[in-house]
Amino acid sequence: MITKINAVRSLFGRSSYNKCWGSGEVEWKDGHTTTEEETAQINAEYDRLVAIDNYQAPRKAEYPSIEECVHAILDDDLENLQILRQAVKNKFPKENA
Repeated sequence: MITKINAVRSLFGRSSYNKCWGSGEVEWKDGHTTTEEETAQINAEYDRLVAIDNYQAPRKAEYPSIEECVHAILDDDLENLQILRQAVKNKFPKENA
């Protein structure tokens, strides 16, 4: 699950703040109060990360498992593995991201 903490970390890194709450409220190491510009950046980054997650999560859930991939490699059945992967890509195309 994506939270505003993810957005803060993505934008500013972990070394720039002491604490961050799920609401996006930040306790900065330098002691400053979050500016309106920083709040807007955090909100925009949060929206971006949610959009990526909404696109990737269904694909991840339907891709062949690691075990299935290993068996396909060991059984020299890469063609079938690629067919399974392509079916997921067709079901969830990047254009919807």
